[in-house]
This record gives sequence, C-alpha cells and structure tokens, in this order.
Amino acid sequence: MAVYVPNPYLPEIGTVTEVIPETPNIKTIRVLLRDPERMKNFNFRPGQVAQLSVFGVGEATFVINSPPTCKDYLQFSVMKVGEVTNRIHQLVPGDIIGVRGPLGNGFPYEMMEGKDILFIAGGIGMAPLRTLLLFMLENKNNYGEISLIYGARTPQDMCYRYEIPVWQKRGVNVVLTVDTEAPGWTHRVGFVPTVLSEEAPSPKDRIAIVCGPPIMIKFVLFGLRELGFEDWQIYTTLEKRMKCGIGICGRCNMGEKFVCLDGPVFSMEELQSMVPEL
Repeated sequence: MAVYVPNPYLPEIGTVTEVIPETPNIKTIRVLLRDPERMKNFNFRPGQVAQLSVFGVGEATFVINSPPTCKDYLQFSVMKVGEVTNRIHQLVPGDIIGVRGPLGNGFPYEMMEGKDILFIAGGIGMAPLRTLLLFMLENKNNYGEISLIYGARTPQDMCYRYEIPVWQKRGVNVVLTVDTEAPGWTHRVGFVPTVLSEEAPSPKDRIAIVCGPPIMIKFVLFGLRELGFEDWQIYTTLEKRMKCGIGICGRCNMGEKFVCLDGPVFSMEELQSMVPEL
C-alpha cells in the first residue's frame, strides 16, 4: 500500500472547530483536517510547526501546540500582529483554513529522558512549550521533576490559565509571575529572569527550555549561565523567523543554517556556532 506524502507546497484543507480567547490579543484555534485519514496519520514531534493559510490573504507560521497523541484536532495559538493574524482572529467555527505541515524539527525529548525539566516561558512563548509539557506528562515515568516558570505583563496576558491548575495536579511545579502588582494577584511579581534567579534551580541533571520575547530570553540565558547551566542543557525555539517553511525563500537563514530546515528548535550550543542573532 502506498504511503501518502503531502505536497509541501500545497496546504491541506481544514475546518475550524473551536476558537478559545486566551488574552486580549491571543486566540487559540482548533482545526480538523477535512481528510479523515490524513488527520489520523498527521504525525509530528513537539516543537514542529505548520503554516496556516487564510485564502486570499496569506499564510504564517505557528507552532502546533496540541500534543501529538491528540487526533481530534490540531491546535494553534495566534497573537494578532498583522494582516494574516488579524484575519485568523476573525475566524469562527465552521470556517475553512489551509494547513501546511508539519515543518521543521522538534524537541529532542529522547535525550531529555531521565532528567529534570525546567520550562521557562513569557507570554505567547508558552505556546511552543505546551505541547512538549503535555507530551512529557503523558510519559512522566521517562522524566524527572517537571517545573515551569511562566510570566506575563499582567494576569490577563497569560495563556492557558484554565489549564495551569490541571498541570499542577499532574505534578508540575508551577511558578507564575507578572511584571507589576495587579488586583487579586496572589502569585509572584517580577520579571521572569529575576524570578529565575530567586528560584535558583540546580543545573544538575536538568534541561532548561526557554521561549518568550527576545529580551526575556537574553536575560534568562544570562541567568541560567550564572546558575551553572551549560549551553547543551538549554533549548529554545525560533519559529517566528520562519517564512516559507521549506528552505526556498532564504528569509530565515542564520549563518549557514536555515531555521525552517535545521530548526526551529535549537540548543544554545548549536546557536553559539551560528551568527549571534538572539
């Protein structure tokens, strides 16, 4: 029996099944591919991305943030920042959208087995980490302690607030923080790099996975190195740099590497060998 290989240039047709408001400028959409067999066999690794197409408007890259075991839908979280994302925010259940993927690489979760895992996220940066976090919870016996430091400007700017208590019940050690005091906020106050330094996690047998605004990543990396983490222990994802997704347009090159082909997931050890872009 022949194996179906999708044309990487052509989007597959999907239907929006649900729209979840996350923050004032972020929405999560769930998409079901029209072809049931393709949906059943849509396999990807945590960290891989897809191009979403609004026909007649354009396409943009988003991480697939549902876990690979979910066959009921593909989930994407979209921040409204331009023409395509603005149009995606207008979609409602029943609307048609194009999906081209999966693209890129994923997190090397095999080499992380047996180690403690530290997720560090800021704002929409939680989206790429959500799928790996859920994957690791599904395979919890393969990993040590799972921790999350998640920050946003305000409580209203945090994604997946409705899921965080579930993660905690499943054993994730969660530290939440916002930039400034807010009415009713009972968690930490302060920037993510500061909270990281205060928590001071040990680098021993631990992998750190970071995603968020570039300025946050810059100071988190400094903090991790101050704590003794080595570059091979730190991972990040750069899907925002991707354009065509298949190495044709040349818009995402970093030195001799292409984010869409060699990434979007990189260790800091890999990034140090490229042109300094962070």
